[in-house]
Amino acid sequence: MDYRLWSIDKKQKMKPGDKVICIDASIDPEKSEEIRRDFEIWITKDKEYTIREILENNGIVPGVLLDEVHNFPKYFKLIDRMQEPAFAIWRFRKLNYATGTAEEVQEAELVEAGEKGIEKKETGRQMFDTLA
Repeated sequence: MDYRLWSIDKKQKMKPGDKVICIDASIDPEKSEEIRRDFEIWITKDKEYTIREILENNGIVPGVLLDEVHNFPKYFKLIDRMQEPAFAIWRFRKLNYATGTAEEVQEAELVEAGEKGIEKKETGRQMFDTLA
């Protein structure tokens, strides 16, 4: 699978496991009936999601499946196969923060706090040396 797919802002590549935010959940009125038939669950604007899988759809249009949303597979004539309906990748923007486990995040915070403590200590010594 080629994960070199770009988000709408063309700056951040998306891949499974990435945290994204929905920037456009609108439905074109002309496609409303089709969308409601294909998707039991629809996305919500400004809500965060996690990419479960990226589907290239025979190179026609990339789509994303989300950990938080599961729809029943349907037959899609355009790609000639059954699959879970995917959301257009342009509906999302990649979030730029760590997505590690709680333990990894806590460890990173402790390291960062320790580094800041060292910086403060060094700055305090420099001030003392300047005054002395």
